[in-house]
Amino acid sequence: MTWVVTRLCRDCVDQSCVEVCPVDCIYEYTGSDGEAFANQLYIEPEECIDCGVCEPECPWEAIFEDGQVPDVFADDIALNAKMLECKDEFRVPEVEDKPKPTPEEIEANKQKWGHAEVPPT
Repeated sequence: MTWVVTRLCRDCVDQSCVEVCPVDCIYEYTGSDGEAFANQLYIEPEECIDCGVCEPECPWEAIFEDGQVPDVFADDIALNAKMLECKDEFRVPEVEDKPKPTPEEIEANKQKWGHAEVPPT
């Protein structure tokens, strides 16, 4: 098992998860192929020790266990693994303090990517 950063991180890139990762397996893309690797963080699957400390730290709720990734984000599992092909174009980012999103911003981001919460009936 490993953890996966999904597209809910795209252009949000809060680095709280990076700060708590005990093995520094969360990376940012530094290359020039923005079509292949979007502006988000990535978990290196071979380095991840499956500790799970990153998941509750992500204010955008973008991190899932690979077996629990919602269907709408299934492609993101392969995208995180694809980083192995060009790992020299990734680095562990220096953590920058960023303002935390509001609940409304989190929900809007989920809706943007087709993963909106279903209100209780």
